[in-house]
Amino acid sequence: MPASISSVEAGRRLREARLGIRLSTRDVERLSRTLAEEKSSRDYYISHAWVTDVEKGEFIPSIYKLYSLSIIYKRSYGEILSYFGINLSDIGREQISLPLPRTHLIESRPESHEIQIPAELKEKIPLKHTNLVSRMFGNWGGIPVSLLSRMDARAVYGYVGMEDFTLFPLIRPGSFVEIDVRQKKIDQRNWSNEFDRPIYFVELRDSYACSWCEVRDDRLLLVPHPQSRIQVRQIRYPLDADVIGRVTAVSMRVADAV
Repeated sequence: MPASISSVEAGRRLREARLGIRLSTRDVERLSRTLAEEKSSRDYYISHAWVTDVEKGEFIPSIYKLYSLSIIYKRSYGEILSYFGINLSDIGREQISLPLPRTHLIESRPESHEIQIPAELKEKIPLKHTNLVSRMFGNWGGIPVSLLSRMDARAVYGYVGMEDFTLFPLIRPGSFVEIDVRQKKIDQRNWSNEFDRPIYFVELRDSYACSWCEVRDDRLLLVPHPQSRIQVRQIRYPLDADVIGRVTAVSMRVADAV
Protein backbone atom coordinates (compact mmCIF):
# COMPACT_ATOMS: atom_id res chain seq x y z
CA MET A 1 0.00 0.00 0.00
CA PRO A 2 1.19 3.59 -0.49
CA ALA A 3 3.24 5.09 2.31
CA SER A 4 1.34 7.18 4.85
CA ILE A 5 2.31 9.23 7.87
CA SER A 6 1.30 6.37 10.20
CA SER A 7 3.24 3.69 8.30
CA VAL A 8 6.31 5.93 8.02
CA GLU A 9 6.24 6.57 11.75
CA ALA A 10 5.71 2.86 12.42
CA GLY A 11 8.66 2.04 10.19
CA ARG A 12 10.85 4.47 12.09
CA ARG A 13 9.95 2.88 15.40
CA LEU A 14 10.59 -0.61 14.02
CA ARG A 15 14.02 0.51 12.85
CA GLU A 16 14.77 1.94 16.29
CA ALA A 17 13.73 -1.37 17.86
CA ARG A 18 16.02 -3.29 15.51
CA LEU A 19 18.99 -1.01 16.04
CA GLY A 20 18.37 -1.03 19.78
CA ILE A 21 19.31 -4.72 19.90
CA ARG A 22 22.04 -4.29 17.26
CA LEU A 23 20.56 -6.45 14.53
CA SER A 24 21.17 -5.97 10.83
CA THR A 25 18.44 -6.57 8.26
CA ARG A 26 20.32 -9.78 7.35
CA ASP A 27 20.15 -10.86 11.00
CA VAL A 28 16.39 -10.37 10.99
CA GLU A 29 16.11 -12.44 7.81
CA ARG A 30 18.16 -15.26 9.31
CA LEU A 31 16.22 -15.34 12.57
CA SER A 32 12.85 -15.18 10.85
CA ARG A 33 13.83 -18.12 8.62
CA THR A 34 14.41 -20.20 11.74
CA LEU A 35 11.02 -19.17 13.13
CA ALA A 36 9.28 -19.91 9.84
CA GLU A 37 10.84 -23.38 9.74
CA GLU A 38 9.72 -24.09 13.32
CA LYS A 39 6.15 -23.12 12.43
CA SER A 40 6.30 -24.76 9.00
CA SER A 41 5.02 -21.60 7.35
CA ARG A 42 6.74 -19.06 5.12
CA ASP A 43 4.24 -16.44 6.35
CA TYR A 44 6.64 -15.80 9.23
CA TYR A 45 9.69 -15.39 6.98
CA ILE A 46 11.06 -11.87 6.52
CA SER A 47 13.60 -11.01 3.83
CA HIS A 48 16.19 -8.29 4.48
CA ALA A 49 14.75 -6.25 1.60
CA TRP A 50 11.29 -6.53 3.17
CA VAL A 51 12.66 -5.16 6.47
CA THR A 52 14.12 -2.17 4.64
CA ASP A 53 10.87 -1.45 2.78
CA VAL A 54 8.78 -1.63 5.96
CA GLU A 55 11.17 0.67 7.81
CA LYS A 56 10.74 3.17 4.98
CA GLY A 57 7.00 3.04 5.51
CA GLU A 58 6.22 1.63 2.07
CA PHE A 59 3.63 -0.87 3.34
CA ILE A 60 2.09 -2.35 6.46
CA PRO A 61 3.16 -5.95 7.21
CA SER A 62 0.87 -8.91 7.78
CA ILE A 63 -0.02 -10.19 11.26
CA TYR A 64 2.40 -13.10 10.82
CA LYS A 65 5.38 -10.91 10.04
CA LEU A 66 4.49 -8.56 12.87
CA TYR A 67 4.47 -11.63 15.11
CA SER A 68 7.96 -12.54 13.88
CA LEU A 69 9.20 -9.02 14.60
CA SER A 70 7.79 -9.14 18.13
CA ILE A 71 9.68 -12.40 18.75
CA ILE A 72 12.93 -11.23 17.15
CA TYR A 73 12.92 -7.74 18.67
CA LYS A 74 11.86 -9.07 22.09
CA ARG A 75 8.88 -6.70 22.18
CA SER A 76 5.32 -7.64 23.05
CA TYR A 77 2.95 -8.19 20.13
CA GLY A 78 0.78 -5.44 21.57
CA GLU A 79 3.65 -2.97 21.46
CA ILE A 80 4.46 -3.80 17.84
CA LEU A 81 0.80 -3.31 16.91
CA SER A 82 0.76 0.02 18.76
CA TYR A 83 3.37 1.31 16.32
CA PHE A 84 0.62 1.14 13.70
CA GLY A 85 -2.02 2.77 15.92
CA ILE A 86 -3.65 -0.43 17.19
CA ASN A 87 -3.93 -0.49 20.98
CA LEU A 88 -5.04 -3.82 22.42
CA SER A 89 -5.80 -2.17 25.76
CA ASP A 90 -8.70 -0.34 24.08
CA ILE A 91 -10.50 -3.52 23.04
CA GLY A 92 -12.50 -4.03 26.24
CA ARG A 93 -13.73 -0.43 26.40
CA GLU A 94 -14.53 -0.31 22.69
CA GLN A 95 -16.43 -3.61 22.86
CA ILE A 96 -18.68 -2.01 25.46
CA SER A 97 -19.12 1.14 23.39
CA LEU A 98 -20.44 -0.95 20.45
CA PRO A 99 -23.14 -3.11 22.08
CA LEU A 100 -24.78 -5.98 20.23
CA PRO A 101 -28.58 -6.10 19.87
CA ARG A 102 -28.98 -9.61 21.32
CA THR A 103 -28.09 -11.08 24.71
CA HIS A 104 -24.84 -13.04 24.58
CA LEU A 105 -21.96 -14.43 26.60
CA ILE A 106 -18.79 -12.38 26.85
CA GLU A 107 -15.67 -14.42 26.25
CA SER A 108 -13.10 -14.51 29.05
CA ARG A 109 -9.88 -12.58 28.50
CA PRO A 110 -6.96 -14.90 29.26
CA GLU A 111 -4.47 -12.28 28.12
CA SER A 112 -5.55 -9.98 30.96
CA HIS A 113 -3.61 -11.39 33.88
CA GLU A 114 -4.84 -10.20 37.24
CA ILE A 115 -2.21 -8.70 39.49
CA GLN A 116 -2.54 -10.03 43.00
CA ILE A 117 -2.74 -7.35 45.66
CA PRO A 118 -0.16 -7.93 48.39
CA ALA A 119 -1.80 -9.35 51.54
CA GLU A 120 -0.42 -6.62 53.76
CA LEU A 121 -1.94 -3.97 51.49
CA LYS A 122 -5.25 -5.77 51.05
CA GLU A 123 -5.85 -5.33 54.78
CA LYS A 124 -5.39 -1.57 54.37
CA ILE A 125 -7.76 -1.09 51.43
CA PRO A 126 -10.94 0.54 52.82
CA LEU A 127 -13.66 -1.77 51.52
CA LYS A 128 -16.26 -0.83 54.12
CA HIS A 129 -16.79 2.72 52.94
CA THR A 130 -17.68 4.30 49.61
CA ASN A 131 -14.62 5.79 47.93
CA LEU A 132 -12.90 6.70 44.67
CA VAL A 133 -11.04 3.73 43.20
CA SER A 134 -7.93 5.82 42.54
CA ARG A 135 -7.69 6.71 46.22
CA MET A 136 -8.38 3.18 47.43
CA PHE A 137 -5.35 1.84 45.58
CA GLY A 138 -3.28 5.01 45.79
CA ASN A 139 -0.81 3.59 48.28
CA TRP A 140 -0.12 0.63 46.03
CA GLY A 141 0.43 2.68 42.88
CA GLY A 142 -1.95 0.66 40.72
CA ILE A 143 -5.09 -1.44 40.55
CA PRO A 144 -5.77 -4.98 39.24
CA VAL A 145 -5.43 -5.34 35.48
CA SER A 146 -8.68 -7.33 35.37
CA LEU A 147 -10.48 -4.25 36.67
CA LEU A 148 -8.74 -1.91 34.23
CA SER A 149 -9.32 -4.06 31.16
CA ARG A 150 -12.80 -2.64 30.50
CA MET A 151 -12.38 0.77 32.01
CA ASP A 152 -12.74 3.98 30.04
CA ALA A 153 -9.57 5.99 30.61
CA ARG A 154 -11.63 9.18 30.25
CA ALA A 155 -13.88 8.37 33.22
CA VAL A 156 -13.48 8.31 37.00
CA TYR A 157 -14.37 5.19 38.96
CA GLY A 158 -15.91 4.82 42.39
CA TYR A 159 -16.46 1.97 44.81
CA VAL A 160 -19.62 1.54 46.88
CA GLY A 161 -18.58 0.44 50.38
CA MET A 162 -19.64 -2.86 51.89
CA GLU A 163 -21.53 -0.93 54.56
CA ASP A 164 -23.20 1.47 52.12
CA PHE A 165 -26.82 0.40 51.47
CA THR A 166 -27.99 3.83 50.26
CA LEU A 167 -29.32 2.64 46.89
CA PHE A 168 -29.81 -1.02 47.76
CA PRO A 169 -31.09 -3.09 45.96
CA LEU A 170 -30.56 -0.90 42.87
CA ILE A 171 -26.83 -0.64 43.60
CA ARG A 172 -25.47 -3.23 46.00
CA PRO A 173 -22.60 -2.75 48.44
CA GLY A 174 -19.27 -3.73 46.85
CA SER A 175 -20.21 -2.40 43.41
CA PHE A 176 -17.93 -0.42 41.12
CA VAL A 177 -19.41 2.59 39.34
CA GLU A 178 -18.27 4.62 36.35
CA ILE A 179 -18.58 8.39 36.81
CA ASP A 180 -18.94 11.00 34.07
CA VAL A 181 -17.26 14.06 35.59
CA ARG A 182 -18.74 16.28 32.89
CA GLN A 183 -22.22 15.85 34.41
CA LYS A 184 -21.92 17.70 37.72
CA LYS A 185 -25.17 19.65 37.65
CA ILE A 186 -27.99 17.91 39.52
CA ASP A 187 -30.73 17.07 37.03
CA GLN A 188 -34.07 17.40 38.83
CA ARG A 189 -36.35 16.98 35.85
CA ASN A 190 -39.13 14.42 36.03
CA TRP A 191 -38.13 10.80 35.40
CA SER A 192 -40.38 7.90 34.48
CA ASN A 193 -38.96 5.30 36.91
CA GLU A 194 -36.18 4.73 39.42
CA PHE A 195 -33.87 3.32 36.75
CA ASP A 196 -33.98 6.60 34.82
CA ARG A 197 -33.41 8.75 37.90
CA PRO A 198 -29.88 10.20 37.80
CA ILE A 199 -27.39 8.86 40.36
CA TYR A 200 -24.48 11.01 41.48
CA PHE A 201 -21.16 10.37 43.20
CA VAL A 202 -20.58 13.05 45.82
CA GLU A 203 -17.49 13.98 47.82
CA LEU A 204 -18.29 15.06 51.36
CA ARG A 205 -15.84 16.55 53.80
CA ASP A 206 -14.96 13.21 55.41
CA SER A 207 -16.44 10.59 53.09
CA TYR A 208 -18.13 9.85 49.76
CA ALA A 209 -21.71 9.10 48.78
CA CYS A 210 -23.35 7.40 45.82
CA SER A 211 -26.96 8.49 45.78
CA TRP A 212 -29.92 10.11 44.13
CA CYS A 213 -29.69 13.85 44.75
CA GLU A 214 -31.93 16.89 45.04
CA VAL A 215 -31.02 20.53 45.65
CA ARG A 216 -33.15 22.59 48.05
CA ASP A 217 -31.86 26.15 48.51
CA ASP A 218 -28.42 25.73 50.09
CA ARG A 219 -28.92 22.06 50.90
CA LEU A 220 -28.01 18.95 48.94
CA LEU A 221 -30.34 16.06 49.71
CA LEU A 222 -28.85 12.58 49.44
CA VAL A 223 -31.94 10.52 48.67
CA PRO A 224 -31.76 6.76 49.39
CA HIS A 225 -33.72 3.96 47.76
CA PRO A 226 -37.04 3.44 49.61
CA GLN A 227 -36.24 -0.22 50.29
CA SER A 228 -32.94 0.66 51.97
CA ARG A 229 -34.79 2.16 54.95
CA ILE A 230 -32.06 4.80 55.23
CA GLN A 231 -32.97 8.38 56.07
CA VAL A 232 -32.52 11.27 53.62
CA ARG A 233 -29.32 13.17 54.44
CA GLN A 234 -29.14 16.95 54.15
CA ILE A 235 -25.72 18.47 53.42
CA ARG A 236 -24.79 22.13 53.15
CA TYR A 237 -24.19 22.73 49.45
CA PRO A 238 -21.79 23.60 48.01
CA LEU A 239 -20.06 24.36 51.33
CA ASP A 240 -19.76 20.74 52.51
CA ALA A 241 -20.28 18.73 49.33
CA ASP A 242 -18.81 18.51 45.83
CA VAL A 243 -20.56 16.61 43.05
CA ILE A 244 -17.87 14.56 41.29
CA GLY A 245 -20.20 13.50 38.49
CA ARG A 246 -23.08 11.34 37.38
CA VAL A 247 -22.91 7.56 37.59
CA THR A 248 -23.18 6.17 34.07
CA ALA A 249 -22.40 2.47 34.57
CA VAL A 250 -22.42 -0.09 37.38
CA SER A 251 -20.58 -3.38 37.87
CA MET A 252 -21.93 -5.47 40.74
CA ARG A 253 -22.59 -8.98 42.00
CA VAL A 254 -26.17 -10.16 42.41
CA ALA A 255 -25.21 -13.43 44.17
CA ASP A 256 -22.19 -14.82 46.00
CA ALA A 257 -19.89 -17.00 43.94
CA VAL A 258 -19.98 -20.68 44.96
